[in-house]
Amino acid sequence: MTERKPIAKPAPDSSPLLHVVMFEPEIPYNAGSVGRTCVATGCKLWLVRPLGFRVDSAQVRRAGLDYWQHLSWQVVNNWDHLLQQLAPRRLWLFSKRGTRPYHTVRYQPGDTLVYGSESTGLPPWLLERYPEQVLRIPMRPLVRSLNVSNAAAITIYEALRQWAAVDCAPQWFA
Repeated sequence: MTERKPIAKPAPDSSPLLHVVMFEPEIPYNAGSVGRTCVATGCKLWLVRPLGFRVDSAQVRRAGLDYWQHLSWQVVNNWDHLLQQLAPRRLWLFSKRGTRPYHTVRYQPGDTLVYGSESTGLPPWLLERYPEQVLRIPMRPLVRSLNVSNAAAITIYEALRQWAAVDCAPQWFA
């Protein structure tokens, strides 16, 4: 029997460009994919329990390939624990129930982007708590939702696009 090696511990990072929160994610491949996008863009990934997988699972590693060791990430027990650990300045929640398009927001470095679980999205209590910060990615009505890793990539890169337009993007963003 082969011994499983745990994935690398979270990388220390005091000032990520954005904080990316996966609220109760269920699918390891999606967490791995979002993690890879975070490495590519200088974001920190936060995973809010309960998780539908173990963070040392081969599936997370496979989806993140060899990038997971470079990822700044943290697991928290629940929403309140996230708020204590992160103390976000500005939150943006993404939901099909939102009415405000994601591209109308002027993102700022340090913003927190929050995505729901694959099967249920963000819970109503959380959307009701932050009604002015709920954003939507427009899509045709025949599609129930986008994959969470696609939604994260779309919105993270929108923030970077905005910063490039005003010449405040990181040097590597070209």
